[in-house]
Amino acid sequence: MDLSQYAERFLADSREHFSACNQLLLQWERSPSSAEPVGGLFRAVHTIKGMAATMGYARVADLAHRMENLLDHLRRGGRAPAEDVIQLLFRGTDALEKAVELAVQGREREADVTAILADIDGAAAAHHAKPAAQPSALARFTLATPEPDAPESPSLPAASAASAASGRVVHVAIRPEAPLKGGRAMLVIRKVQTLGTVNRMQPSLAAFESDDFDGRFSVELDTAKSATDIEAAIRSVGDVERVSFGGPAGDEGQLSPADSTAAGAGGAGGRGRHIRVDLRRLDTLMDLIGELVTERGRLNELAARWVGKDPEIDEVAIHISRLSADLQNEIIQARMTPVWQVFDRFPRLVRDVARQLGKQVAFRVEGKEIELDREILDELGDPLVHLLRNAVDHGIESPAERKRQKKDPEGEIVLAAVRERSSVAISISDDGRGIDRAQILEKAKREGVVGPHTETLSDDQLLRVLARPGFSTAEAVTSVSGRGVGIDVAMTRIRALGGSIEIRTEPGKGTAFVLRLPVTLAIVRALIAAVGHERYALPLTYVAETVEFGTTPLTTMEGRDAIVLRDRVVPLVDLRKLLGTNGGAPAPPPRRPVIVLEMGERRAGIVVDGMLSQQEIVVKGFDAPQGTLPVFSGATIMGDGVPALILDAAGLV
Repeated sequence: MDLSQYAERFLADSREHFSACNQLLLQWERSPSSAEPVGGLFRAVHTIKGMAATMGYARVADLAHRMENLLDHLRRGGRAPAEDVIQLLFRGTDALEKAVELAVQGREREADVTAILADIDGAAAAHHAKPAAQPSALARFTLATPEPDAPESPSLPAASAASAASGRVVHVAIRPEAPLKGGRAMLVIRKVQTLGTVNRMQPSLAAFESDDFDGRFSVELDTAKSATDIEAAIRSVGDVERVSFGGPAGDEGQLSPADSTAAGAGGAGGRGRHIRVDLRRLDTLMDLIGELVTERGRLNELAARWVGKDPEIDEVAIHISRLSADLQNEIIQARMTPVWQVFDRFPRLVRDVARQLGKQVAFRVEGKEIELDREILDELGDPLVHLLRNAVDHGIESPAERKRQKKDPEGEIVLAAVRERSSVAISISDDGRGIDRAQILEKAKREGVVGPHTETLSDDQLLRVLARPGFSTAEAVTSVSGRGVGIDVAMTRIRALGGSIEIRTEPGKGTAFVLRLPVTLAIVRALIAAVGHERYALPLTYVAETVEFGTTPLTTMEGRDAIVLRDRVVPLVDLRKLLGTNGGAPAPPPRRPVIVLEMGERRAGIVVDGMLSQQEIVVKGFDAPQGTLPVFSGATIMGDGVPALILDAAGLV
């Protein structure tokens, strides 16, 4: 009987518990006298042990069992843990997480836990706790394999009359709090197969895989064993709450409809409202709805040609558009994921880097409930890691330096997410030393990054200098930073996601990086603009307004044409000149629209020949040929089947 089908679920559940372990350890480190963290740690490790034992991962179960013993003694002792014990538990959590990853990949033997086991046992002995020299009983049991002759599937046809006469119906209930109830139920089936022949069972094996399975099931067992022996064998599996017997299997009343329904579905009223769905299925659904959106645009264009000729065609087109839009919204919502699923791993990261550098840092997270498309969230981890490491290394001063500046010895870093219209802003701010613009300018001049006559750096210029590959403010390369790749990697990744980065810094008070990202990548609403013979799409996320060129006062700004819009100077970008579409293109109209883009505090007006429509577009990846201007973020297929390039707002502003 194969338990590997539960591996992905075990991995997902374990990751949640590891995240909780790290949070609880951080909490315990800050408040050593608190009793709540150790209780939560004990429960999390105990749950991981039970799940690992169910899956047959002996090394994982053994390591969790040893950690559980140490935690149990610390919990019962009621004393504040020493710093080395907290550090040991952090190491144990890391080792346990790595062992789980290897076990799920079928490489559990590669998990080298000898050293950490010795350290845990040593700590347990020092705290007068008896170290566990062997795997737990539960772990040892799961290593046992079924007898070779045991039948593999319990879902067999009804037994013959002879076997039915000697059969017995056994009802089993797994404990409600037990993890992986389906896996535990399969272990029970495996165990009873060693006692005799399983003729029937209720519900079927398929029901064990359901999230709605509540742990209750019945089997028809043909065996000469006594009820006492059967019950003892079943209870040896662990996490069994109740075993009862219904008598001979020939009595159909023993498998009553009520029992069967309860075992199979948990009762009509007990069905859960949440199920696990493979992300690949959601990706496939998004690809399909993307194709549907493209065809919807084509259908609308065809229907527009029949306006006034056949009202039924127009009515069907409107109905299909409405239905596909509703379907699209539901699929996008299904892909939305709260940012805490990425943010929750950063408190541990900040703590470890600060400890390595000998700094004191308080880390705070805000807006954990804000949601982003799963695809964006998966790509967001690396940029945030680079920015957070830089904040600890370059931003926060040493405790001694902070005291000299009459600051709290403990610095603060805040990671916050907020919703802004149709985008999400994520900020990483610190109360550290800030960035010395004069020092950066001097180094940039020496390396030829800026002109020799540049007198000061604006926020935008400062970011562009810091984001140059290889440019670093560190005096020496360390294991944390100094190679000049952090800001470059972050900016490149965020731009690829259709977002932007801004920087705000003040010497002596700190620095803040603000990342602005679209909520979803796959399908966006865009403004379609014409330039010459071509059409271009601009995501509406960053469109603030549109004005007519020539109706607002003109001026210049740093050598560029600009307009004055409500007492604010907005620089202009003429797409005809930028893209070089004057040759062979019709003359521009006398009155041209200006699309005003806004990204945080930055604004720019994009001069186009005309605005054609607003519509939803499917974003496709775009590998620009070498030498192409860095102002495109992707491409899309229009309703008439002709491709159009998507303009990158961050590259234009």
